Amino acid sequence: MSVKTYKPTTPSRRHMTVSGFDGVDKKAKPERSLVEILKKSAGRNSYGRITVRHRGGGNKRKYRIIDFKRNKTDMFANVLRIEYDPNRSANIALLEYEDGERRYIIAPIGLNTGDKVISSVHADIKPGNTLPLSEIPVGTFIHNIELYPGKGAQLVRAAGVAAQLMAKENGMAQVRLPSGEYRYIRLECKASIGQVGNIDHANVSIGKAGRKRHMGIRPTVRGSAMNPVDHPHGGGEGKSPIGRPGPLTPWGKPALGYKTRKAKNRSDRFIVKRRNQK
Repeated sequence: MSVKTYKPTTPSRRHMTVSGFDGVDKKAKPERSLVEILKKSAGRNSYGRITVRHRGGGNKRKYRIIDFKRNKTDMFANVLRIEYDPNRSANIALLEYEDGERRYIIAPIGLNTGDKVISSVHADIKPGNTLPLSEIPVGTFIHNIELYPGKGAQLVRAAGVAAQLMAKENGMAQVRLPSGEYRYIRLECKASIGQVGNIDHANVSIGKAGRKRHMGIRPTVRGSAMNPVDHPHGGGEGKSPIGRPGPLTPWGKPALGYKTRKAKNRSDRFIVKRRNQK
């Protein structure tokens, strides 16, 4: 993937870049059978209360149904095209199986229009194919990893990321995740081969505030710019320090270094090394 720059015709244009969309079919409309209406919530829960701040507005978009389970086994699928997906950082690939059914998958690096992929125990180790971890050689780079057999991929789905299979023992696979965390995952869980595509997504510069608004993200005001009634950091003459221990949320809870993970998390026993461990 390339990154496209513009002539600095305006101050915002000077720093704005966009993806070159190499290999992506720019004219194709999404497959109608695999599209759902995506209702906006603007950060509100079922009671209408804002639970996630700074959300609202944004362009209208439809949700593409992605096949994270890859449960159509032992049947080859032809890659019809690579498409843009407004709901995620990675691009998606439209597959057509031998029986005529179509499905979307996350497009890895090296998967091109016309290629064939398969989900099978006996599949080759090539980008886009899906196998149980028990059948994948140690050292292979993988993505779209299941945490529970048959539930569908939950890990390593963003643009440019990949995990690595480090070891297999006692019915468990040891996987190094993109965050640096080492984790045990059951060998029956499926994973796809390769690294997720669109690796230049991290190099794209938003460039202007309006582009964030198109994404449905509203402005964030600093707590120190507010009044004391609105935020613990507010008030004071000029640029004042916080005035009490540590940075805080608007509701007075510690904001940095405060552990929010449950003390007895069932999945802790599967973590070999934490991502923030020195």
